[in-house]
Amino acid sequence: MGRTESMVELVETLMNNRTNIRNIGTVAHIDHGKTTLSDSLIAAAGLINQDLAGKVQMMDYEDQEQDRGITINAANISLAFDWKSTKYLVNLIDTPGHVDFTGEVIRAMRAVDGVILLVDAVEGVMPQTETVIRQALREYVRPVLFINKVDRIIKELNANEQQMQEKFVKVIAKVNTLIERNAPEEFKQEWQVSIQKGTVAFGSAKRKWGVSAQYMQKSGINFKQVYDYLKNDQQDELAKRSPVHEVVLQMVAEHLPSPLKAQTYRIKKIWGGDMETPAAKSMTSCDDKGPITMVVTDVSVDQHAGDVATGRVYSGTLVPGAMVYLLSAHREVKVSKVGVYMGNEFVTISKAEAGNIAAIVGTKDIYAGETVATDKNVKPFESFMSNAEPVMTVSIEAKNPKDLPKLIEALRKLSKEDPNLRTTINQETGEHLLSGMGELHLEVNTYRIVNNHKIEIQTSSPIVVFHEGIAGESIVVEAKSPNKHNKFKLKVSPMPKEIYDKISELTTPIGKIKFKNAESIAKLQAVGFNNDDSKKVWAVEGNNALIDRTRGITALHEIRELVIQAFKDAMAEGPLAKEKCQGVLVELDDATLHEDSIHRGPAQVLPAVTRGIYACMLQAGSFLFEPKQLLTVTVPENQMGAASRELGGRRVQITEMRQEGDSSIIIGKAPVKELIGFSSAMRGATQGRAVWTAEYYGYELLPRDLQAETIKEIRKRKGMPEEVKTWQFFLD
Repeated sequence: MGRTESMVELVETLMNNRTNIRNIGTVAHIDHGKTTLSDSLIAAAGLINQDLAGKVQMMDYEDQEQDRGITINAANISLAFDWKSTKYLVNLIDTPGHVDFTGEVIRAMRAVDGVILLVDAVEGVMPQTETVIRQALREYVRPVLFINKVDRIIKELNANEQQMQEKFVKVIAKVNTLIERNAPEEFKQEWQVSIQKGTVAFGSAKRKWGVSAQYMQKSGINFKQVYDYLKNDQQDELAKRSPVHEVVLQMVAEHLPSPLKAQTYRIKKIWGGDMETPAAKSMTSCDDKGPITMVVTDVSVDQHAGDVATGRVYSGTLVPGAMVYLLSAHREVKVSKVGVYMGNEFVTISKAEAGNIAAIVGTKDIYAGETVATDKNVKPFESFMSNAEPVMTVSIEAKNPKDLPKLIEALRKLSKEDPNLRTTINQETGEHLLSGMGELHLEVNTYRIVNNHKIEIQTSSPIVVFHEGIAGESIVVEAKSPNKHNKFKLKVSPMPKEIYDKISELTTPIGKIKFKNAESIAKLQAVGFNNDDSKKVWAVEGNNALIDRTRGITALHEIRELVIQAFKDAMAEGPLAKEKCQGVLVELDDATLHEDSIHRGPAQVLPAVTRGIYACMLQAGSFLFEPKQLLTVTVPENQMGAASRELGGRRVQITEMRQEGDSSIIIGKAPVKELIGFSSAMRGATQGRAVWTAEYYGYELLPRDLQAETIKEIRKRKGMPEEVKTWQFFLD
């Protein structure tokens, strides 16, 4: 029997002992050592040779990940371990650290209960560290800390023992500040990490050693000896006395929660349904005998098996042949296979009980975020969204017209596997548009089309996605339907900043608002709408809202859905350049409707309301907003001038500059448009000595002197007349 087969058998026997299951992820800033640490854990479980750990990068199984040296896909593996004569099952997800793949991290956080946060001892807490810890805490996922690459402190900074300890204290304090700010109220103190509690370890994942205060009691090593081992470059000897996998496993086993414990507090946060229902009680108690409820966090399309949906089983037991409902898709499917992932390998098992991360086959056309259940009346889980969104687009054409159906199918598969990827068709030109989180995200996916799907394509240069917004409040305008029998009085104003910020920060969108529904009203009040307005909001689309201010209009309820659709259409494509709108509060002030319903159908209501909103926006003063990223650049001191000049030429607004050892760190807000081609330019300017990371920052007003030219460019690209119409045009 092979190593993998015997491991799978062991995994299957441990899946029902929920007290000793740990569902965990590794999270960190890019290149802080997640995949290398995962290798050590995989080697300890016996799936790869210890000598290969850190070199084989088993969780980076796609050729692009190996070539680029970064993690692109969140990869799952189920591992069995012994700790203190007890067998543990660790379901591990190794997540990406690059900002372009943040969506992978967000989805993984739904499946896990705890994370190992890795921080490079020299670089410290970086922007993406803050992002991933925030994402984990929002999903009620508990962190422990591993300070990695400790040998760098001595090799590169030539620090003494005291300075080394000071480095650790600084990192721990920064992580605890983040936990204090972002953790759920009831866990702000309990989840603080500390050396004394045993929730902090440090070491070198690459050199396979690690230490923690708790493990020191077993190994007999003290801090001074650790320093001496490093100073004398005896890391291999240190790894024998204090192997990193044992130190990390102790933290995971003793300080991260089992699904039995975690589901008691996580379900009410991430599910959001009635906690008195049988389904809620079954999930809260992690009952394997209860009805099946599973959240899909990842979908991969296998050419033989079809859609393979991976996710967390919160209650019940999945078996081949089970009939389940896809709650969002409103259809019943039959599970043909149940399995677990071992890196990129799907291995079948006979069943998957509550509390585990498992995969199912047989659910055709399933998407990440779907809730799979045996009871079709169960409320679906809250969708996992982030305020990060696609900011860059490329148009894609098949070189050979006969490949067009293959291209459409490839794009469909890619957007199914990665919900942060959007595919649309430009209705004017018929081009296929692929939108992603940045240049790298798009590069990776165009590579997949060419190499995995074997389609020759032509791509355009990257195009940046702008937003449209307004400068002030409009007058009340009257919009008439094409037959002139219906009139709508509308006005727009900027969304109050407090409400706009809260809606933008939501990880789960408000979704469809039910009229006079207590749950919908509570959600609106939670983001800042007052008691009166929260009962009048008809729709929230993105971070725009539609409010009904009318009084006593007969038959208005009959066209309510049409008005909402018209509002959504206007917010999807604004009046300046058909870009998405942001921060617009639309108010329906009054309406006059024809008494006969045949004269107030979709053909009359939709254009009247959409054009009325456009007129209001242009009258109020419409502007473009551009996406920005928070750029952190680290350069040697002697390259500081060259790096600053390169940033200055790209409209980067520098917010912070500091020294760390012999390196300079520059932090600034950079327009995404100016970052096209940035990699090669920065490498050239600094002789390849600069390293940098970017984090999604949000949208800010495009400088006024660039507005007219940019609007003209976008309109021309979309095949629209170059001149923007006046606001009166939309009322004619």
